[in-house]
Amino acid sequence: MVYNPRGETETAAAMTTTTNRETDEFAVLWLQAGSCGGCTMSVLERGGAGWLEELRRFGIRLLWHPSLSEETGAEARAILARIESGEDRLDALVIEGSILRGPEGTGRYDMLAGTGRSKLDWVRALAPLAGHCVAIGSCAAFGGVPAGAPDPTDACGLQYTASEAGGALGADYRSRAGLPVVNVAGCAPHPGWIMETLAALSLRRLTAADVDGFGRPRLFADHLAHHGCSRNEFYEFKASAEDFAERGCLMEHLGCKATQAVGDCNQRAWNGGGSCTQAGSTCIACTSPGFEATRGFHHTPKIGGIPVGLPLDMPKAWFVALAALSKSATPARVRENARSDRVARGPAPSSDKRSGSEKRTGAEKAK
Repeated sequence: MVYNPRGETETAAAMTTTTNRETDEFAVLWLQAGSCGGCTMSVLERGGAGWLEELRRFGIRLLWHPSLSEETGAEARAILARIESGEDRLDALVIEGSILRGPEGTGRYDMLAGTGRSKLDWVRALAPLAGHCVAIGSCAAFGGVPAGAPDPTDACGLQYTASEAGGALGADYRSRAGLPVVNVAGCAPHPGWIMETLAALSLRRLTAADVDGFGRPRLFADHLAHHGCSRNEFYEFKASAEDFAERGCLMEHLGCKATQAVGDCNQRAWNGGGSCTQAGSTCIACTSPGFEATRGFHHTPKIGGIPVGLPLDMPKAWFVALAALSKSATPARVRENARSDRVARGPAPSSDKRSGSEKRTGAEKAK
C-alpha cells in the first residue's frame, strides 16, 4: 500500500494554480538520505560544459540539491514547503542514499535538518506528489551498503529491500505518471545513466516498457558489464588470472561478476576512460540488489571446481562444455599473457600474411 501521511493521493495532482506550472521546465527535487554522496560526485563529471549546464540544455530545473544549491536554512525549507503544499510542481523526486527507517520505524536516525521531520517522512509525503520518483544509486534503489548486515538503522530502498519489493514506499507505489520507482542502480551509477534517465523522463520518453523487472532503465540494464571488457579474449579461452597483477580473465578465480551484472560499464568511459575490470579490479555487480551481502568480493565460490555464479544468459551445461573446449584450444600466446602483468607475447603473423616490408627475397636470405 502506498504510504501518504496526509491522506491526499490526488490533491497535488489536481492543483494547477502554482508558480512553476506555467513553465515548460522539468522540475526536479534532489534529496540525499543515507548516502556517501558518491552518486552526486559521479554525475558532476557529466557533460563537457558540466552537469548543471547539461540540465539547463534539456530544460531541467533543479529546484534544490542539498550539496549544490545556494539556498540553505529557511530558504531551503520554504522550497520544500511550496512543493509539499502543491504551490510548486514536482516533476521528479530524486533520492540519493538509503532510507533509514530506524529506530522502530520512526526514521529518526536520519532527520532533515531544521524541519523536525525524518527523511523517511519527507519521502513518503513528497513521492505521491511527484510526476516521477527516481532512486539514484543502489542504496536508494535496494538499500545498498547501509543495509548490509548488521544493520541497526533498518535501511531500505525506495521500493525494494534487496530483491524484495516493498521498501519505504511499498510495492504498489506509482508516481503521478503511473510508473514505479525508476531505479538508476550502481555504486556509484555511471553519470550517463543518471543524466540520460532524467533527460528521457523530461522528454516523456521513458515508459514502463523501458525499465526491467527491478525498475532499472533498459538504456543500461539491457547490457552486461562483461560486454566490451578488455579481457574478453581471455574469457573466451578461459585463460584465467590467479592474481590481480595478471591480465587474464578475473571470473574463474578472483570473483568477477561481469557476466552476471547489468550495465554497459565497459562500453562507455568513466571520467574519460576506464572501468573496474580495466583498472585491474573485479566487477562486484553493484547494480544488483543485495550486492553488499557478497562474502569475499575477490574470491570465486565453486562447487566441484565449477564457479557458482555463471553467465546470466547461458545454461550451466553449455558453459561447462564450452569452457572445456575453449581451454583445450587456448593459443600459447593467450595462455602466457593471461598469467603476466604485461603483454609477454604478441600475435605472430603467419609467413604468408607478412607485410611487404617483412618479406625477404631468396637473394636477401642468401646474404
